[in-house]
Amino acid sequence: MGNGEKPRLCVFRSNRYIYAQIIDDIRRRILCGYSSLNDKNIKKMKKREAASEVGRQIAKIAIEKGIKQVTFDRGGYKYHGQVKALAEGARQAGLKF
Repeated sequence: MGNGEKPRLCVFRSNRYIYAQIIDDIRRRILCGYSSLNDKNIKKMKKREAASEVGRQIAKIAIEKGIKQVTFDRGGYKYHGQVKALAEGARQAGLKF
Protein backbone atom coordinates (compact mmCIF):
# COMPACT_ATOMS: atom_id res chain seq x y z
CA MET A 1 0.00 0.00 0.00
CA GLY A 2 1.36 3.38 -0.90
CA ASN A 3 1.20 6.67 1.00
CA GLY A 4 1.07 4.96 4.39
CA GLU A 5 -2.56 3.98 3.85
CA LYS A 6 -3.62 0.68 5.33
CA PRO A 7 -6.38 -1.43 3.83
CA ARG A 8 -9.65 -1.66 5.78
CA LEU A 9 -11.07 -4.83 7.30
CA CYS A 10 -14.82 -4.23 6.91
CA VAL A 11 -17.49 -6.21 8.74
CA PHE A 12 -21.12 -6.79 7.81
CA ARG A 13 -23.62 -8.79 9.86
CA SER A 14 -26.90 -10.16 8.64
CA ASN A 15 -29.34 -12.11 10.76
CA ARG A 16 -27.78 -15.42 9.70
CA TYR A 17 -24.22 -14.73 8.52
CA ILE A 18 -21.19 -12.52 9.12
CA TYR A 19 -19.02 -11.20 6.31
CA ALA A 20 -15.51 -9.71 6.27
CA GLN A 21 -13.70 -7.98 3.41
CA ILE A 22 -10.33 -6.29 3.15
CA ILE A 23 -10.60 -3.24 0.92
CA ASP A 24 -7.95 -1.00 -0.66
CA ASP A 25 -9.59 2.44 -0.69
CA ILE A 26 -6.92 4.05 -2.85
CA ARG A 27 -7.27 1.60 -5.74
CA ARG A 28 -10.95 0.94 -4.94
CA ARG A 29 -10.47 -2.83 -4.93
CA ILE A 30 -11.61 -5.65 -2.68
CA LEU A 31 -8.41 -7.51 -1.87
CA CYS A 32 -10.02 -10.52 -0.21
CA GLY A 33 -13.16 -11.60 1.56
CA TYR A 34 -14.62 -14.39 3.64
CA SER A 35 -17.97 -15.10 5.26
CA SER A 36 -19.76 -17.69 7.35
CA LEU A 37 -21.72 -18.43 4.18
CA ASN A 38 -18.54 -19.85 2.54
CA ASP A 39 -18.03 -22.91 4.72
CA LYS A 40 -20.53 -25.62 5.72
CA ASN A 41 -18.65 -26.28 8.97
CA ILE A 42 -18.93 -22.63 9.98
CA LYS A 43 -22.67 -22.65 9.26
CA LYS A 44 -23.10 -25.28 11.99
CA MET A 45 -21.32 -23.19 14.66
CA LYS A 46 -22.88 -20.73 17.06
CA LYS A 47 -22.76 -17.11 15.92
CA ARG A 48 -19.76 -15.96 17.99
CA GLU A 49 -17.75 -19.09 17.19
CA ALA A 50 -18.53 -18.61 13.50
CA ALA A 51 -17.48 -14.95 13.67
CA SER A 52 -14.19 -15.89 15.31
CA GLU A 53 -13.51 -18.49 12.62
CA VAL A 54 -14.32 -15.97 9.87
CA GLY A 55 -11.79 -13.62 11.50
CA ARG A 56 -9.13 -16.33 11.54
CA GLN A 57 -9.81 -17.25 7.90
CA ILE A 58 -9.76 -13.66 6.59
CA ALA A 59 -6.48 -13.07 8.44
CA LYS A 60 -5.00 -16.24 6.95
CA ILE A 61 -5.98 -15.16 3.42
CA ALA A 62 -4.71 -11.61 3.99
CA ILE A 63 -1.34 -12.76 5.32
CA GLU A 64 -0.94 -15.08 2.31
CA LYS A 65 -1.48 -12.01 0.10
CA GLY A 66 1.12 -10.01 2.03
CA ILE A 67 -1.30 -7.88 4.07
CA LYS A 68 -0.17 -7.80 7.69
CA GLN A 69 -1.75 -4.62 9.01
CA VAL A 70 -5.25 -3.21 8.50
CA THR A 71 -7.64 -0.61 9.86
CA PHE A 72 -10.70 -2.19 11.48
CA ASP A 73 -14.01 -0.85 10.15
CA ARG A 74 -16.84 -2.24 12.23
CA GLY A 75 -19.44 -0.67 9.94
CA GLY A 76 -21.31 1.16 12.68
CA TYR A 77 -21.82 -1.97 14.77
CA LYS A 78 -20.87 -1.91 18.43
CA TYR A 79 -17.56 -3.58 19.28
CA HIS A 80 -19.36 -6.38 21.05
CA GLY A 81 -20.46 -9.96 20.44
CA GLN A 82 -19.87 -11.18 16.89
CA VAL A 83 -17.91 -8.12 15.77
CA LYS A 84 -15.55 -8.42 18.74
CA ALA A 85 -15.17 -12.19 18.15
CA LEU A 86 -14.26 -11.59 14.50
CA ALA A 87 -11.66 -8.97 15.45
CA GLU A 88 -10.12 -11.18 18.12
CA GLY A 89 -10.03 -14.16 15.74
CA ALA A 90 -8.21 -12.06 13.14
CA ARG A 91 -5.71 -10.84 15.75
CA GLN A 92 -5.06 -14.38 16.97
CA ALA A 93 -4.27 -15.41 13.40
CA GLY A 94 -1.63 -12.65 13.13
CA LEU A 95 -3.40 -9.67 11.56
CA LYS A 96 -2.53 -6.34 13.20
CA PHE A 97 -4.99 -3.46 13.67
